Amino acid sequence: MNKINKYLVLPIITSSTLFTTVQANTITWSDTSDIYSMDPHGQAISPTLAFLHHIYEPLVRYNKELEIEPSLATDWEVVRPDLWRFTLREGVTYHNGNSFDADDVVASLKRAIHPDSPLRGNLPAVSDVRKVNSHTVEIELNGSYPLLLNDLTNVYILDKDWMTEHGALDPVDPTKGDRSYSTTNTNGTGPFVLESRRPDAETILTINEDWWDDAQHNLTRIEFTPISSDATRVSALLSGQIDMMLSVPLQDVSRLESSQGYQVHEIAGLRTIMLALNQSADRLGQNGLDSNPLQDLRVRKALYQAIDMDLIRDRLMRGKSRNTALPVAPAVPGYDASLDERFPHDPDAAQQLLTEAGYPDGFTVGLDCPNDRYVRDEEICQAIAAMWARVGVNARVNARNSSNHWQEALNGGSDIWMFGWATLPMLDSFSILSQVISSPNNNYGAWNPGNYQNDEVNSLIEKIAVAQDEEERLAMIARAFELSKADIPLIPLHQQPLIWATKDNINVPQTPDNKVRLWYATVE
Repeated sequence: MNKINKYLVLPIITSSTLFTTVQANTITWSDTSDIYSMDPHGQAISPTLAFLHHIYEPLVRYNKELEIEPSLATDWEVVRPDLWRFTLREGVTYHNGNSFDADDVVASLKRAIHPDSPLRGNLPAVSDVRKVNSHTVEIELNGSYPLLLNDLTNVYILDKDWMTEHGALDPVDPTKGDRSYSTTNTNGTGPFVLESRRPDAETILTINEDWWDDAQHNLTRIEFTPISSDATRVSALLSGQIDMMLSVPLQDVSRLESSQGYQVHEIAGLRTIMLALNQSADRLGQNGLDSNPLQDLRVRKALYQAIDMDLIRDRLMRGKSRNTALPVAPAVPGYDASLDERFPHDPDAAQQLLTEAGYPDGFTVGLDCPNDRYVRDEEICQAIAAMWARVGVNARVNARNSSNHWQEALNGGSDIWMFGWATLPMLDSFSILSQVISSPNNNYGAWNPGNYQNDEVNSLIEKIAVAQDEEERLAMIARAFELSKADIPLIPLHQQPLIWATKDNINVPQTPDNKVRLWYATVE
């Protein structure tokens, strides 16, 4: 079991003067972007999956100490290295009153690993699921695999009868414009029930009075409002329109800290922000050339060395980010400090590399970035574009909302694109190795539309997946990172801080995975 012990309980207060006694335990909160889909198998975006965990539940879950504990499964055993048996919780009902049983688990996990499922990469080792009896299932793996429980924490269980009734047994991929009943409707077993939803405006949850667990919260209502504008989000907090906000703008930290009745809470995050480089296309979409400069290692290294991460850290991130040469944070198992040294910032060396690669006058390239997902995301891209311009590379920055950003990038339409990876839900380096660095292959490489390929790295990833000896496993992870770092399939930038702001009389845990778990929240 992977475990991260650092967490913080935050005090916040709701706008009690604005509500009646019945409404006193409402929490209204906001983040930069909306929930992507109400279908828990329709995307692999961490904030959306975190929100949906209030409605749906997995077989096992992380608690507020990020330890794995039972949820819809009460017990499990390894029958053999490639076969696990789970005992399911009895007496659980869905929000519509249907009973939870093994048929739901089989249908849900098969739906999650379906070739059309955007979530299939979250269960890379699962080959089959079968019912033993009404409250026992077996999960068959491709081979020995030590991280199954970690993977299962983010794969939620749906009601088979409900899916059948509404034609939703097969998954849909919103990035391809697909929709189904489950895209906008829900039926889970979790602590809260969907009351209403207005996309990009408001999503309201109410308490599930029949939840199987002993509630550690005292909430009656959750209201989520996405606010992309940093200034508007801060104003909404200070005016009492919301009680809690994620993604506090760096420039507003001191202002909120000095405001009476509010607190700012900051911990180191797991998410690494990176640039992915499209090596698969024969020509880039925005440069007018009959070639793809990104296929040349010298070009990729030139782009890397032209970026001044110290300047970005000191100016844009106000000293709160951590520059990195690896795609995982120090707290993630598999991190190797000996590899965490960036190629030096050296514009002269970058220009020389471009000349050697046959681009003495540079070239034009698209740089796609979200403008509502990461800390200073659009500003970072603009700064990088200016740095590249100094070595002759004309980067056309295209900043847009997260939904459109992912749709373009994951379908292979971006030249260079920004993304972040926190190794969730796995909390292990194998997460990014299997999903970003591996070549696309079955359940691997789902987040590698740039088609980076290294046969030795792929072979190591396959061995890491089944390794039981932890020392041997970590050594192979380090070697895979060493080889891929030399190839520069992506450019790691930094780990960003996690900063929340709240009012001051409710308790809710803040954890390094940046997931809001309001089933632990209490209003004083």
